Amino acid sequence: MNHPVTKIPPVSPYGKIVTAAELGRAIRAKRKDVAALQEVTAALSGVGTKFLSQLENGKETAELGKVLRVMRALGLEIYVYPRSQDPLGERK
Repeated sequence: MNHPVTKIPPVSPYGKIVTAAELGRAIRAKRKDVAALQEVTAALSGVGTKFLSQLENGKETAELGKVLRVMRALGLEIYVYPRSQDPLGERK
């Protein structure tokens, strides 16, 4: 008996970020979206490939300044809002 296969759409790595691992996944996803190698992204960001690899793997102690440089090079931005404002409409 054949059962239909239900495909679950992939979860977007973008949006609300709560952990270092989620931030790393978002950065990796963007880098892959623009088809950039780690070496190229690291060079454009002024960081080492080891740092970029650790960042993409969710290293919690990654240096904030370097994280921001990588994000800027990939065209990603951070916005900070009080939780009470709920700009993304995620709270019910």
